Amino acid sequence: MTVVERREIALVDLLDRLLAGGVVIKGDITLRIADVDLVRIDLNALISSVNARVPSPFEESL
Repeated sequence: MTVVERREIALVDLLDRLLAGGVVIKGDITLRIADVDLVRIDLNALISSVNARVPSPFEESL
């Protein structure tokens, strides 16, 4: 067994690592019946943490 195989990472730790660096999710889903496209969904998402060094892209409303 290697060190990587023995190492266990909690879900919270994994989520913390992903948010610290940021994650980009991109995908396309097409619902097709009999070679006719009925629904197409395009997904583009950026998931990251927000702090003083990386401010929120949304303005605070008063």
